[in-house]
Amino acid sequence: MRKILLVALVFSSQIWAQNNVAACKIISKINALIQKEHVQPKPVDDSLSVFVFDNLINDLDPARNLFFKSEYDSLAKNYRLKIDDLLQNEDCQFISTIENIYKKGLLRNKILLEKLATDSIDFSFRDTIRMYKKAFPVYMTESNFEKIWRKKIRFDVLTEVAGSSKNLDSIQTHFKSLSDYYKEIGIQNEMCKINNQLKRKSTIAEKVYSFFCTYFDPHTNYFSVDSKSNFVSSLSKERLSLGFLVTLNEKNQIIIDEIDPNGPAFKNGKLKKGDQILSIANEKETLKVTCASLEEIGELIISDANKIITLGIKRKGEKSFSVTLEKEVIKDEQNTVFSYVVEDKNKIGYIKIPSFYSNFESNDKTGCADDVGTEIVKLQNDNIDGLVIDLMDNGGGSMEEAIKLAGLFVHHGPISIVVDNTKKQQVIQDPYRGYLYKGPVIILVNGNSASASEFFAAILQDYNRAMVIGSSTLGKATMQTILPLESAEENFVKVTINKFYRITGKSHQSIGVIPDVQVPIIYESIVQKEKDYPTAFKNDVLPTSITFKPYVKNKLINQLAKNSQKRVFSSSYFKNIIGMNKKIDELVKNPKTIIPMQIDTVFEEQKAVTSLWESISSFKDESINLNVKNSSFNESLLGVYPSERTIKEAQIKALKNNHYLNEAIKIINDYFVLK
Repeated sequence: MRKILLVALVFSSQIWAQNNVAACKIISKINALIQKEHVQPKPVDDSLSVFVFDNLINDLDPARNLFFKSEYDSLAKNYRLKIDDLLQNEDCQFISTIENIYKKGLLRNKILLEKLATDSIDFSFRDTIRMYKKAFPVYMTESNFEKIWRKKIRFDVLTEVAGSSKNLDSIQTHFKSLSDYYKEIGIQNEMCKINNQLKRKSTIAEKVYSFFCTYFDPHTNYFSVDSKSNFVSSLSKERLSLGFLVTLNEKNQIIIDEIDPNGPAFKNGKLKKGDQILSIANEKETLKVTCASLEEIGELIISDANKIITLGIKRKGEKSFSVTLEKEVIKDEQNTVFSYVVEDKNKIGYIKIPSFYSNFESNDKTGCADDVGTEIVKLQNDNIDGLVIDLMDNGGGSMEEAIKLAGLFVHHGPISIVVDNTKKQQVIQDPYRGYLYKGPVIILVNGNSASASEFFAAILQDYNRAMVIGSSTLGKATMQTILPLESAEENFVKVTINKFYRITGKSHQSIGVIPDVQVPIIYESIVQKEKDYPTAFKNDVLPTSITFKPYVKNKLINQLAKNSQKRVFSSSYFKNIIGMNKKIDELVKNPKTIIPMQIDTVFEEQKAVTSLWESISSFKDESINLNVKNSSFNESLLGVYPSERTIKEAQIKALKNNHYLNEAIKIINDYFVLK
């Protein structure tokens, strides 16, 4: 027996050694690529070591209930300031060491949870739990290990029980049965998560690759061949898809929200809107939704490598059943340009650009810019007087598409300045002479408008070719490309190769594109911006002698902005948003740090949160009933493609009550009066 065990240990150590050598080679290649291609490379030093170590610990143990303080202290002493030296000496033993301690912690937690499953929890004694907004020190010891987990389980049970009914008296009457039920479910879910982590192929090396990359800036990152394929697919309007969209309900259950009539889910015929997804499986593994992270679920569903997916489904009033679907390449309606006409004092065109998509891996170079051009032609056939371009929640995409799109609105001239790691300035010129559209333009943006969206909006704003309204954008003024570590490699790095500047020499990096008219947007103060990332580039300015001529006088722009801001300030709708945001800020930014663990206290906390979300949901339904309709050409197309009418009707319904579109229309109406 000892001989067998010895052989197993030697064999295991050989595998670890091989894995460590392979990991070091990959990191070495990543560093070589970054140092060569990155717009602003940094040295590999103690700062990198601290960044990688701290982020790895926070990722592996965010709740501080996995590592003992003694284990953390030992790891910190050996590695926190030394990972850079170890990498340069091609010694990646620290990866397997951390992984061993991580798995030891998982097994330790599993054994304790098995014990807690048979123990009773005393809910009668007075206790409190402390909440933290950010990562906090590792503090768990062998002596307080069980106490910490008991407190966690107790609070989780109280939270579930408090959310089970709106009647506190009813909860207190049935507390024993409710708490027993939610304790059993909660521990099962925790055990399931641990078992998933123990079964999953090691990802710690990939986490190290990723944190090594993001040390240089937030957008430089490591891609495996599969994640690279998924990323590229996400920037296309056609992708492998199961043909449905999901949402989370109030219980954090995954519910089928929409079914694409052109997709495999609709053709299969077994799924319905409102079905709950219980499990997701490919040919190798099955994930139970209740005990898997949203990231794991998303990875399994989205990955192009998983073409056949089996779903476990629960439907009210029926037995659970399974559905197997094979993905098909279909048009992604959520990632495709669309347009409508709004009849008001003037006839206004509206174009929504969800992302700057492009067919990256196809000889067909058509993309977002061509699709916008097509929609503009359709709208002009209906004799529109102005145009609203909606870039809200547009996270960017292809910079080439953004350049082409700007060229449709600018006659000719410089549109941006790009700088690479040689510090040489390259002026990007409008790729086309002439306009496709000459009329007034309003651009809608918010804190999720990023990268290519900001690039495009900034160009039209600098030329006074469009007014920008909404809230400040994300603040990303960098450009990335995906490069293989070697030819025929299965490892890639998305590396930041350029910084771009406005033709004024200014940059929106870190500060975002500042709208001409600031309009309150729900949740705007809690949206994570570029400046919130610790490794983001700072804002700077380039000296430049570029000359250009704005299309509209600043005096007119300023007067339109002044009139609009006055309307916004007096609007009851936008005043309510300001009030909602204050409440959200109080809840998110200033949470109670210490909460008494009694059912009445937790119930009141839940009630306050539920009340806030309910008021937000009902508030969104405020009606203004804009007269939105299809363009004549698109209406005729519905005769050929009737299956798209349902999607169009849902989009029109949402736009009828869009207050940002409403304000944009008023600005265009104002423009014709002032002009």
